[in-house]
Amino acid sequence: MKQTWKWIGTACVAMAAVPAFAQANCTAEIESNDAMQFNLKTMSVPASCKQYTVKLKHVGKMPKTAMGHNWVLAKTADMQAVANDGIAAGAGKDYLKAGDARVIAHTKLIGGGESDSVTFPVSKLKAGEDYTFFCSFPGHAGLMKGALTLAK
Repeated sequence: MKQTWKWIGTACVAMAAVPAFAQANCTAEIESNDAMQFNLKTMSVPASCKQYTVKLKHVGKMPKTAMGHNWVLAKTADMQAVANDGIAAGAGKDYLKAGDARVIAHTKLIGGGESDSVTFPVSKLKAGEDYTFFCSFPGHAGLMKGALTLAK
């Protein structure tokens, strides 16, 4: 069990203990590189989280104009259409169609050495639904993708 302490006036008081196993990790870190790869193929979001944050880091050296990456989440059935519409939207819009309701969450497009994060409500995910995370930079979604699940 994890116990927390809080200062009240000049006294340090033990707060209610929470079992360590009951605490969900509501943050994930994922890396992208100059070889068009994410370092994760799967991600699992605990259903007990209210919000979930994904931190994307581009560990490569190439600029975003040549090898930019973002992290986009959509239902698996919508992934290809989102990626296709993103190409038409262009780099100025991070290769995402403005206001696309099929996009559950996304980071901005980043280049080598940069990072970005996105936080989204877990209530947007439904148990049993298939979700895919991918990079919408033109030509990247074929290699840069993975499965995201809502864990119980």
